[in-house]
Amino acid sequence: MHPSVRIRPDIAKMEGYTFISGPYDVMSQKIGVPADQIIKLDTNENLYGMTPEALAALDDLREQGHIYPDVESRHLRALLADYLGVGAEHILVGAGADELIDLTLRLFLEPNDTILNCPPTFTMYTLVARWIGNCRVVDVPRFMDFSLNIDAIEQAAHATHAKLLFLCSPNNPDGGLLKAEELDRLLQLPLVVVLDEAYIEFSDSQSFASRIPDTPNLIILRTFSKWAGMAGLRIGYGIYPLDIITHLWKIKHPFNVNIAADLAAQATLNAFPQATLQKIIGERERMRHALAQIPYLTPLPSQGNFVLCRVHGLSTVALKAALDARGILIRNYPNKPGLADCVRISIGKPEHTHALIHALVEIGEGH
Repeated sequence: MHPSVRIRPDIAKMEGYTFISGPYDVMSQKIGVPADQIIKLDTNENLYGMTPEALAALDDLREQGHIYPDVESRHLRALLADYLGVGAEHILVGAGADELIDLTLRLFLEPNDTILNCPPTFTMYTLVARWIGNCRVVDVPRFMDFSLNIDAIEQAAHATHAKLLFLCSPNNPDGGLLKAEELDRLLQLPLVVVLDEAYIEFSDSQSFASRIPDTPNLIILRTFSKWAGMAGLRIGYGIYPLDIITHLWKIKHPFNVNIAADLAAQATLNAFPQATLQKIIGERERMRHALAQIPYLTPLPSQGNFVLCRVHGLSTVALKAALDARGILIRNYPNKPGLADCVRISIGKPEHTHALIHALVEIGEGH
């Protein structure tokens, strides 16, 4: 590298985010299957897509697309306040929950600060922390059943003086829920709990968002990517105590939420897609039952729009390759501790489940 190019040494040595998937045309080139024949069950998208109301709202771009969006997302935050039962003053909208993870970390972390992470879980918490630089990530692994080791978290919190603890409920990739009594215990620690509820709409549990006004060390992150079918528009939001959100407004990019995402999110909240959500939840249970009949798979209970399965008798790499060849995309984790023998399968439509099960039976017969 030329001596005048002085990239941060930690980033120069860092491994970047592994892009496991992409749009249909990209994956078509990658696996050699026509785009219209691909069944995409690898990234937890809502394959029913956006609501008709959200699609119709995008027509307004003809009149508004050349004007900067509202820097405070006032209309959307008002709708979210009604949806959550929390005042709009607690809500910050971002370009996906990923941006809010980044903003939250930037707000708290100084060089050599520590965060706690509980893998296996969503990888962005640790990746973004390391991008910010000079931050220590202390992992407190989950038990084999993916439940939290609360005792170990408490010990790590006191030993490391960590500022933040990141949790996901339902947890990605297993779909397990954080219990209220667990959260109560963790909120007694001298740190801020950042709770990612990206999949909460698919669960039979209530959000913890209503606690925010009276809980100074709890942050909740949410997204429109999953339940609302808006992954491509990149819009999420966080619910923060007032003492925290006041400072977040100082570091948020002025026009971080594009007007298309804002309008589509408003329309979605005005015509909540409850019927579609129920279809996905019902299909999750049907698919999990069907997966349990496959001799080499053990599906876990899930409260997300996905099911994690342990694989027996063949490698997850071989299983994914065999499904790729049939145009069915799933997620495997060959290099992740605790997940090397697991695959995660997103919930699609009934016809997608039928094709998946047929392929899995066929693959089993070949082994």
